[in-house]
Amino acid sequence: MKFFVDTADVAEITELNEAGLVDGVTTNPSLIAKSGRDFIEVTMEICALVDGPVSAEVTAMDTDGMITEGRKLAALAGNVVVKLPLTFDGLKACRALTDEGIKTNVTLCFSANQGLLAAKAGATYISPFIGRLDDLGVDGMELIENLRIIYDNYGFETEILAASIRSADHVQQCALAGAEVATVPPAVLKGLVRHKLTDAGLEAFLADWKKTGQSIL
Repeated sequence: MKFFVDTADVAEITELNEAGLVDGVTTNPSLIAKSGRDFIEVTMEICALVDGPVSAEVTAMDTDGMITEGRKLAALAGNVVVKLPLTFDGLKACRALTDEGIKTNVTLCFSANQGLLAAKAGATYISPFIGRLDDLGVDGMELIENLRIIYDNYGFETEILAASIRSADHVQQCALAGAEVATVPPAVLKGLVRHKLTDAGLEAFLADWKKTGQSIL
């Protein structure tokens, strides 16, 4: 499974990238606003920092506007992926940009039918939002499972980019369901390494080592 970090915080991206844990980055208008920085400037900085795909989202709501913005974003760097909303206009823009060789990430997917349409429109990635479905009492993981079946049934090359991930359990379930990518907040990604038995074992090892009075250096 590939890990994309869901943030526009360059410091967080740098730390995780240096640890070899970042395969890509996803951003959105809310994350850019939280960073307090210029949209174009921070997008270009992130693209220079990581080798993998960097999703940058359009803000236009009409097809022509999305295509124009998408072309501008794609021109910023070779690893930009244009993020588009899962609307009818967004799907038309997806097809147009895909036909021009521009990679796309269709976002805010909440149903298998929406994901099917995005794949038909040639999306590079589909972003199903697990956590937001869970918030409504709907099993978000079922959407990942259904998309996997549909895409495998028809040989769609669109990659499932599981989004709105809230926990380590979400990550594990996505991996088991066959999502190619999980985009996760930095805190969740760092949290995957933690387990109370690991901490307890390490504490015991260090205590025993201290009793020997030895030093490796």
